[in-house]
Amino acid sequence: MSIVNPTFRAATPADVPALVTLVESSYRGDSSRAGWTTEADILDGRRTDPEMVADAVSGAGSRMLVAETGGGPIACCHLENRGGHAYFGMFAVDPARQRGGLGRQVLAEAERLAREEWGAKEMHMTVISVREDLIAWYVRRGYVRTGKKSPFPYGDERFGLPKRDDLEFELLVKTLD
Repeated sequence: MSIVNPTFRAATPADVPALVTLVESSYRGDSSRAGWTTEADILDGRRTDPEMVADAVSGAGSRMLVAETGGGPIACCHLENRGGHAYFGMFAVDPARQRGGLGRQVLAEAERLAREEWGAKEMHMTVISVREDLIAWYVRRGYVRTGKKSPFPYGDERFGLPKRDDLEFELLVKTLD
């Protein structure tokens, strides 16, 4: 499905329940298998919770970007202004709307916002290193694998229940021109 012109806006506290549902449906459980971004084969449990999303919505130097077409959120991402660079995370696209260019539009809008509104020179993100297809998607959009790894938070159920013991995050970076 192709989304031509989504509307972008900053999330409000009223959006938190819908955003939790969107993120969960994009990454966990059977609903996530409709798209290609599922983590259902490597993680069970939750991807996020209302408190984490509420913090992203209202935290200092933080913004939850929402894409919608009139019927509520269809995609979102979390941005943090980290002084000189921005951090990109909690990226979710409705699984039924994946593979149509919406993810590219959201990523481009996030990069524009970080560059133009915050003066960020780089966008940083961490991706679970075994997610090779997802990493390749980001590389095609100009992100560089740094080789810098950080441990997965095993034992912290807020980030999911791992199905394997080799999970770690890799830092990807893109220069924002």
